[in-house]
Amino acid sequence: MAGKMIEGPDGRYIVGTVKIGEKGQIVIPKDARDLLGLQPGDTLLVLVDRKQGIALVDNERFRNFATGVLAVQEEASADPGREKDR
Repeated sequence: MAGKMIEGPDGRYIVGTVKIGEKGQIVIPKDARDLLGLQPGDTLLVLVDRKQGIALVDNERFRNFATGVLAVQEEASADPGREKDR
């Protein structure tokens, strides 16, 4: 499926299929690496859900997301009345 990326809704794509090698390794398709700007040596977070499968997330993007979530929680605990306004 090389070069036949399928664009879906909300910035989601199908970029191909991969096979798991004997050592449990996969190769992330070039289209996916290019789309996300992934480079050799980048760290990915592996998320597993028994019902939905495996997701690979750019560690830096996840860290930024988590930092934002924690900041909102800290703001809410600093001002308990603010949570009622949402």
